[in-house]
Amino acid sequence: MKNLKKLTLLHSNDLHGDFLAEKVDEKLIGGVSRLSGYIHKVRNEEENVIYSISGDMFRGSLIDSEFQGLSTIEIMNILAPDVVTIGNHEADYGLAHMLFIERCAAFPIINANMYIKYIGKRLFNSHFIKEIDGMRVLFIGIITEEVLKNTKSEGVVGTLIDMQDAVNEISKICDAYGTEDIDLTVLLTHIGIEEDEKLAKALDPACGVDIIIGGHSHTLLSEPRVVAGIPIVQAAIGTDQIGRFDIMIDTDRNCMDSYTWQCIPITEENCPRDEALESVVEEYREYTDQKYGRILTTFPRAYTHPKRNMETELGNLMAECMRDQIGVDLVLVGSGSIRLPALGPVVTVRDFLEVFPFAEPAYGFRITGKQLRHMVTYMLREESFIDSEHNEWFQFSKGFCCEFDRRNHEIISLMMNGKEAADDDLYTVVMQKYFFDNIGDFLDLPLEEITKNGRPVEVATKAPNILEEYFKDHENIKLDDEPRLIIRM
Repeated sequence: MKNLKKLTLLHSNDLHGDFLAEKVDEKLIGGVSRLSGYIHKVRNEEENVIYSISGDMFRGSLIDSEFQGLSTIEIMNILAPDVVTIGNHEADYGLAHMLFIERCAAFPIINANMYIKYIGKRLFNSHFIKEIDGMRVLFIGIITEEVLKNTKSEGVVGTLIDMQDAVNEISKICDAYGTEDIDLTVLLTHIGIEEDEKLAKALDPACGVDIIIGGHSHTLLSEPRVVAGIPIVQAAIGTDQIGRFDIMIDTDRNCMDSYTWQCIPITEENCPRDEALESVVEEYREYTDQKYGRILTTFPRAYTHPKRNMETELGNLMAECMRDQIGVDLVLVGSGSIRLPALGPVVTVRDFLEVFPFAEPAYGFRITGKQLRHMVTYMLREESFIDSEHNEWFQFSKGFCCEFDRRNHEIISLMMNGKEAADDDLYTVVMQKYFFDNIGDFLDLPLEEITKNGRPVEVATKAPNILEEYFKDHENIKLDDEPRLIIRM
């Protein structure tokens, strides 16, 4: 006869500072108050409950960015997860600050594959074993390589290079602790759903990995994706929902006997409020509202940014306003730096900084017409139309117009200010530091090729300042309808 025990495993990912509930069809959805209320409710209803977060607690709200994550850690400490792995945005405020934040956390933060290059020492504990009702649950944290892009300037941080390295690291940890009567092994990853599937296929069944709880791709699932017998799940983005496993564990055989999984909406109907947590969030909200609640500008209507891998109204507007403010030939705004799907018609400072939160420098440099054609051709490679999370798109300012043949993957024409761009034409370009530092990865143009055209210069200490100054001086800002990208099938 089996010796079965029930374990309820709740999980979130990519919370991105989504602390406040929002009204949808006259109903309140999400917010950490009701998320916490649901977790407390389950803890009261069930005997054995664990709550985990698969990365990216930070970024996305003014409450987070104003206090550089310290507000988030205070809120997360009250939310009280049992274990967390880091995401790429945990590094946004710098390596030293990330390690400082980790010391402020009242919960374990794990990661198996970030290390200091020269001595090979991990930055975090690789794993965490949760003991509950005689069961032992092993959690292992894995991060996307994207974190390297954010910490390139640090110079001392490395991560595993490819999927096989990650598999080897997981195998080492499982081998080292497999003799400790582990009843369930869970990977907390932040590599995206497709990479999770590749990881599941590559794992040796002898490792004993039972579940992969992922993040980064913001995938909303109706049921787990099961690959090589391993259920893979995510809970989309923010606090509008939470994932829930109800698992029967065979403690004699140290394995999962059966499970059910569902994605639970965080709503007024099924989630009570956590008033203590709500009061803390409200204090932060009142502070940021008072500081950033003034109206910055207005638009005739809301301008949208529905997807990263397409030309968008809001992207065009931002690129064009930056170009007008600094007077260059072309501005490229990274699509991923625009964090919300719409802005306007009334734009407060708070609205603007939540849409465009990354307070990093802007860099100016020169490129030739030939280099510009190569960059655009690379950006429009076929996989970029499909995968919007791992391939960066850019929004272009007015005056740029590219007609592209997608079937044959070639540029039909590329116009700059009404004139076909010649190979030896030279253009001044501005983009944000993160994208400039990684221009080789994002646009296949090595920095050494750019520097042949002249020394790049920092044109602004904070890219959002350029837009904020423009918005201050302009009202009822209208978007022109001139297309930047014309895709022919």
